[in-house]
Amino acid sequence: MLRASDEPTVVVAHSYGGIVTAEAAAGVGSVRHLLLVSSYLPEVGQSLSQFGDGHPAPFLDVDPDNGTFGVRPQSLADTFLQDCDPEVQAQAADHLARQSLQVTGQPVGAAAWRQLPSTYLVCAQDRGTPPRLQREFARRAGRVVELDAGHHPFLSQPAAVRDLLLSL
Repeated sequence: MLRASDEPTVVVAHSYGGIVTAEAAAGVGSVRHLLLVSSYLPEVGQSLSQFGDGHPAPFLDVDPDNGTFGVRPQSLADTFLQDCDPEVQAQAADHLARQSLQVTGQPVGAAAWRQLPSTYLVCAQDRGTPPRLQREFARRAGRVVELDAGHHPFLSQPAAVRDLLLSL
């Protein structure tokens, strides 16, 4: 998708999306800025599994027999949406999807944030991606903005995220 146009592009990566974006945006001439929202921000060769303590987070349901994992529905609102409207919380479970366990161990082959201007949005009330870890990743970005928000600030504080995006 990024290579389909030469229009100047700002890529927004959220959470695990930082892993994907590290590689996907590398070497794409149209990408002019990365906005990393509560994102993992890997070095070349790192994988998602290297950022934990070796055990799945308590809010995850891991099914090794089927090779998948996903967020436990009963943990969703309190972990990821505690600062969102009840209506948003109620609808969120309909959007949950399981992922392949393979994505957790696959190392990235590029780190686009090394070549591109980047802004890291630390979500200080995030219960999914710990703010302490976000602040470590944020040191790798060119600019850091901190917002008193949970894991999904584009749902809980959309105007603040919009304003940040438009400032890039």
